[in-house]
Amino acid sequence: MTGEAQPFPFSDVLLRAIAEVRSIAPGAETALTPDAREDLAGVLNAAGALEQDLGDAAGADRHELRNRLGALRGYAEMLLEQVEGDAQAELGDCLLRLVQATHSAGDLTLDSQPGQGSVTITSEPGFILAVDDRRENRELVARYLSRCGHFVVTAADGEQALATLEESDVDVVLLDLVMPGMDGREVLARIKAHPEWHATPVIVISGHQDMQGIIDCIEAGADDYLFKPFNPVLLQARIKAGIERKRWHDREDQYRQQLERSEQFIRATFGRYLSDEIVTDILERPEGLDLGGDLREVTILMSDIRGFTTLCEQLEPTQVVTMLNRYLGAMTDIILAWNGTIDEFLGDAILAAFGAPQRRDDDADRAVQCALAMQAAMDEVNAANAAEGLPALRTAVALNTGTVIAGNIGSERRSKYGFVGHPMNVTSRIEDATGPGEVLAADSTVTALAGRATVAESREIRARGIDEALRVHLVTGYLADPAP
Repeated sequence: MTGEAQPFPFSDVLLRAIAEVRSIAPGAETALTPDAREDLAGVLNAAGALEQDLGDAAGADRHELRNRLGALRGYAEMLLEQVEGDAQAELGDCLLRLVQATHSAGDLTLDSQPGQGSVTITSEPGFILAVDDRRENRELVARYLSRCGHFVVTAADGEQALATLEESDVDVVLLDLVMPGMDGREVLARIKAHPEWHATPVIVISGHQDMQGIIDCIEAGADDYLFKPFNPVLLQARIKAGIERKRWHDREDQYRQQLERSEQFIRATFGRYLSDEIVTDILERPEGLDLGGDLREVTILMSDIRGFTTLCEQLEPTQVVTMLNRYLGAMTDIILAWNGTIDEFLGDAILAAFGAPQRRDDDADRAVQCALAMQAAMDEVNAANAAEGLPALRTAVALNTGTVIAGNIGSERRSKYGFVGHPMNVTSRIEDATGPGEVLAADSTVTALAGRATVAESREIRARGIDEALRVHLVTGYLADPAP
């Protein structure tokens, strides 16, 4: 019989069990609940379709027979769970024999033993999408999983499945492979390629049992593979595992989004007065950052424009703002380039620090190099002023090294990262004594440089509010490799 369809030797036991259930159904139906009557109708419909396929002279293919047999067993097991009391004992006995007979039907190997369908797997309720072109399969899965506490929606083809995924947050997809138009493999590929759906577990349920097909689905991203007719208990377990994976992914995604929002906040907040390099370092090593307030040794930089108050009285407000913004913009770029932390702008004055929130061994070195670069940049600033008919600006820069309190300072409504302590006041007094175009550094800063600064002269100054004289040094250059 080469080239001809071979019939499947379905057992006479199964056919007799079907006939037995059909014979007592009219009398038993009146004692059933509405749900049970729907299940009984499902048993009879599946039985009729199975008998029709078996009677087809051309022969039914294995996939179709598995669909029919799966529906028959599924509805019979659900109905069997609802049969109670002596009044329904006969129906229960018939159903049990029917379920048992499905396990010896032809050469279609089933993956469970009679009675296993009554086992319940406790699972968190999930949103399940069942995709199958056969209405009876969709209805069976929907009824069964709904009774397990899940919310189930169905799709008759791939297009409907993708449309449902667009509209809903699906926990698990149950996917048939053999469908007209867009088949299950294409649906699977689209789900796994989608940036928002790729983590959604997909359980393939198919009547095809060829190993290569299973491998292809797993490699394409399927999370599991069940054969038709499926074991309801096994399906429960697989769905439970899928829901748990989806929940873990959702929590991880929420955590990732929270981290991203935190990073954006830190960059938006600190990026206004810290360099990108320092902000990145804070994000990578947050353990090194204590925003609650702590003692830090820093080198403080303060600069301002000499005679700026007089200029404000002589110029138009728009001219003052233009010059001030040009100056502050240029100086800010330089400070951030040397990884300094801008504390605040005080009119035409700039207050910055090197050594917080992240400390480095070369904090004093970078502070001095930054100060020299700021003075050198004034030529370019003044050239731009001259081109607009504006006067030249001359600035003074003071440096001081000491221990301050660093942290978030302010109120719950408004705060900033800043510095408090006596060295801040000392720096201000040194700046008062600094001449136009000069960089004047405290003795503490020059000492920290260990000979790497070129000092033109040293002197002592008396500062308001400070009892002792301050020794300061006029810095004119920086030596990367000082002479021994």
